[in-house]
Amino acid sequence: MSCKHTIHADGARAGFGILLVALLAAPLSSATAQDFGAFTRADVLLVVAPHPDDESLCCAGAIARARASGARVALVWITSGDAFELDAHVVEHRLLTKHQDLLGLARLRMREASRVAELLGIGPQERFFLGYPDRGVTMLLHENFDSPYRSPHTGAAAVPYAEALADGAAYTGRNLERDLRAVIERVKPTWILAPSPLDEHEDHRATAELVLRVMGALQQPARVRYWIVHGGFEWPWPRGLHPDAPLLPPRRAADLPWISFTLSSAERTLKASAIRLYETQMRLTSSFMLSFVKRNEIYSAVPLMSALPTAQNSPPAAADNKFPVRAARPH
Repeated sequence: MSCKHTIHADGARAGFGILLVALLAAPLSSATAQDFGAFTRADVLLVVAPHPDDESLCCAGAIARARASGARVALVWITSGDAFELDAHVVEHRLLTKHQDLLGLARLRMREASRVAELLGIGPQERFFLGYPDRGVTMLLHENFDSPYRSPHTGAAAVPYAEALADGAAYTGRNLERDLRAVIERVKPTWILAPSPLDEHEDHRATAELVLRVMGALQQPARVRYWIVHGGFEWPWPRGLHPDAPLLPPRRAADLPWISFTLSSAERTLKASAIRLYETQMRLTSSFMLSFVKRNEIYSAVPLMSALPTAQNSPPAAADNKFPVRAARPH
């Protein structure tokens, strides 16, 4: 690691800290938590997914609700999942995987994501693959903001996918920020659904930081609602398909003021169908993936507990299980 990289990493972390301080000092939102989910034809919902399948695990129900209400929905995938070597072993039926095998897996996952988007009623013009390196997003935001990063999984140092928004763009944090901002400025979302900074997966946490940076620069952080997929050991529980069970927050994020977004039976069925279209992932993680088909989804208006207001302005305390604080009803 060069000194230049170290200096930039320190600066980037300091900059993110300043952004969080600014976010905490700002009003949470001009809208109430209950407003999320009351979609109209004037709304535009953008889901920011670190990998293909995250958009369905976290948000397929909200996507279905938005589409049924006449709102536009757009999807942006930060990576194409090209570092899942165990999955590539299964897909390619090989003991050892090469760079080309992982690039092939990513292209397959992008095709699956396109089929899911079609099922959810999202047209090609509303789908954006950025193609940055799986398991490398943190490096881009800190160590490789200006100098290209080379993925140890694919060997690529630039976006290698013709389907991507900026095919051939160097793997740098600056380019990643530029591309996500370009999508946001093109889509003009009224709501953004993004990973929680408390997610256990490094790419998810880095994507949360990326969204906070971009929306902070655009002075629109209140448009974001946060979701979580990797909540720790044995979460969600129970594993497998249990569509009538509640989705409770994981212990690592239980103190956030989660909104319980209740799903109709039709929305749950559609969500299960979307998840099953990710055949590459279902081969290894079907029990985990289907465990997100519950009677509700959960979203938070704030990324971290320290973003909550204090004293008399704080929200009412939740029950012993800290869930739910507020609820959005199905249509």
